Amino acid sequence: MTEKCGLVAVLGAPNAGKSTLVNSLVGQKVAIVSAKAQTTRARLMGIALAGETQIILADTPGLFEPKRRLDRAMVSAAWDGAQEADAILLVVDGRKKKRDYLDPIIASLKDRPERKILVLNKVDSTAKEPLLITAEALVADVGFDEVFFVSALTGDGVPELKQRLADLMPETAWHYPADQVSDASERLMAAEITREQLYRQLHDELPYDSTVRPEKYIHRKDGSVEIHQQIVISRESQRPIVLGKGGAKIKAIGEASRKELAGLLETKVHLFLHVKVDERWADAREIYEEIGLEWVK
Repeated sequence: MTEKCGLVAVLGAPNAGKSTLVNSLVGQKVAIVSAKAQTTRARLMGIALAGETQIILADTPGLFEPKRRLDRAMVSAAWDGAQEADAILLVVDGRKKKRDYLDPIIASLKDRPERKILVLNKVDSTAKEPLLITAEALVADVGFDEVFFVSALTGDGVPELKQRLADLMPETAWHYPADQVSDASERLMAAEITREQLYRQLHDELPYDSTVRPEKYIHRKDGSVEIHQQIVISRESQRPIVLGKGGAKIKAIGEASRKELAGLLETKVHLFLHVKVDERWADAREIYEEIGLEWVK
């Protein structure tokens, strides 16, 4: 059989479930998931296989009104991810009745030449009739070529979507080895997993303006991996929140991250975390280079 390979850009508003959908299509975790909006920062690619077809998924940062430099870089990356794509998926939270938050995305999508597919997500917790009304309205607005109803969380409808994407991919050699599931380096993926734990364990206590930076990534002679990471926060007052009483919180974050990394890397992981305060971290050019975003003035 002939090999096929193509690019699918995954767009959507924050919290639409894009990362969960990419993970579900790939069959394992390649993008971090959080209840916090705008969790995805880097343009991480997931690589899904369907028979002889390789589907490269650009998991683009959620599209929203950019205010800060980091926000502008993320939105820029989202639209860059849609350039030259063989298909664009717009993932929409099927539970939301109002659609005005989608207006900027719809305006930008209308005249794009790529094949456009609407994916209504979270259908496991939504009545059927409102979903159909939403689908009809969005198809009328944008002219989507196809509509899929899925639950990225439960997997409902995902195999059908994956097969359809595979059918749309052009005949060409695979871009990546068969066992590669993402183009993110292990260093970056490790930092992203710790950042996910940071959000998960601190919920609303820690604002969105925090990040995790990779420092060292050492392969030890015994086959284990030694990872050093920096948790960067904007204010000194946030330090005790991250550390917790007697260092309990940072220990719990590190332990959860280490456990997940050990499973992903299939080896023992030694993880070392420390906290740094830098109120201007979101303007530092080197941080953008680390996560593959363009530094936007």
